[in-house]
This record gives sequence, C-alpha cells and structure tokens, in this order.
Amino acid sequence: MTARGWAAGAAVVVGAALPAHAQLEAIDAKPLPLAAKRLPASADECVVWRREQAFARSVESHDARAFRSFLHPGAVFQAGSADAERGGDVVTSSWREIIDGKSIALRWRPGIVHIGGEPTIAVSRGPYILRRTQAGAPVHRVGMYQTVWVRDGGDGVWRVLFDGSATTGQTVDDRAAADRWVEEQPMSDCAS
Repeated sequence: MTARGWAAGAAVVVGAALPAHAQLEAIDAKPLPLAAKRLPASADECVVWRREQAFARSVESHDARAFRSFLHPGAVFQAGSADAERGGDVVTSSWREIIDGKSIALRWRPGIVHIGGEPTIAVSRGPYILRRTQAGAPVHRVGMYQTVWVRDGGDGVWRVLFDGSATTGQTVDDRAAADRWVEEQPMSDCAS
C-alpha cells in the first residue's frame, strides 16, 4: 500500500490529478463504517485490531508523526511487488500525499485479525475506500488491504512490518455505495 501504488491505481480509474491550485483544503472523508457481521476474536487479536484502527485514524487526522509511530523501522509497503518501499522513514515520506489528504483520501478500517502459532505476528485484513476528485466530482474505489503486524520484544508494541493491497480495487458510484460495500465486509468482534 505505498502512496505511489495507491496513486497509480487511482490514476488508472480517475485520470490525471488536479492541478495544485484546484484543491487547497484536505478532502472531507469520514471514517469507514463498522461491519454488520462480527466474528469471534481473542483478546490479543483485539489488541491488534484496535492498533489497526488507530493506525487508520492517524491518516484520517493527517498526522504524519502518529502514522510513523505505527511502522516497524524495517517496514515494507507494497510488499511482494516491484514497487516495494522499505523503511519507516521512506514509507512515511511516500505516504505524504495520502496523509495530507488534499488530493487523495484513503480510509480503511480493521477487518479480521488473526494470530497463529507465533504470538508475536498477526495479520489484519480489511476494507478500504480511496477517494479522489475528477473534473470536480468525487470518484470512489473500494478494495481490501492486508497488513502483517509484529510485536516488538522490547516494548511489546505492535508495529506494521508488511503492508499491501490484498485485492484489485473497484470503482463504485458514490460514498454511500462504498459504505454499503464496507459494511458487508466482516470484521473481528473487537469494536467497543
């Protein structure tokens, strides 16, 4: 999920970005709705679920410092692709346009979190909405992301190690259609 990857995917559907003067304020994009279908999760999985939610909110609040705090120093975004970006500082710099939210708004929410036989590694997969403006009108894409979290042995904090898109995004009519799609995607029963 690098900024370059998101922007490239959006450009295919949306077309050219707006000129710098065309949009001066951050895009108003509310957080994603929670799922109607909830699946059981362990207490540890819910810790990661809430960490993913806070990670998403760092972008919603346009806070680059908070965003960076969620990344493992050796984080790899768009993992497994030729466009992979390595390192927390590189990823944060690459995500500047998304974090700023002025020409592109990326919102996601945690979906399902699993911890397997290794208690310091978790996978989180959930829905996202990507919004850009084309010819003065919003264009919305939906899809699924996947993040691998690792718990730091020193401070016990979960941090993003690998991140990327898990599906090819699809264009929907508007934010209401995007929200309906997101609500249909199940999630771990961790929301309070």
